[in-house]
Amino acid sequence: MAATKTLDDLFLDTLKDIYFAEKQILKALPKMARAAQSEEGKAGFLQHREETQGQIERLEEVFELLGKAARGKTCEAIQGIIAEGEEIMEEFKESPALDAGLISSAQAVEHYEIARYGTLIEWANQLGLTEAVLLLQANLAEEEATDQKLTQLAKASANAKAQKAS
Repeated sequence: MAATKTLDDLFLDTLKDIYFAEKQILKALPKMARAAQSEEGKAGFLQHREETQGQIERLEEVFELLGKAARGKTCEAIQGIIAEGEEIMEEFKESPALDAGLISSAQAVEHYEIARYGTLIEWANQLGLTEAVLLLQANLAEEEATDQKLTQLAKASANAKAQKAS
């Protein structure tokens, strides 16, 4: 009979999921930066790429704290969200609505990450993984700040620009 799975197993499984997701996001961000029409959009995606690199390093520290190899586990959710973003890049290329679409895709990514990090922080607290909590909280804070910046960018220009006929 298989051993009963515990919160430890769930924590590790979810950690592998977000690790895979962050690595996929790292690959997607330069494409989004290239596609973005506004300078602020381009700069924002590239800046978040730097942050994502740091988030991956923090996750590797969490794996180390657990005495486990840093390994991702295919995350269908992030692959779907990224695929939707690529679809928007394709279908709205050259359109005034492109940046609004890119921001919307990026926010779907952020909200997925925010949900994952929130859960991992609670579980790490439950498991007494104090150092892991701090690392995960740092990642969560960056994701929340990025989400707010994206909202500002959408409100400041992208949404209004999307409304205009070219």
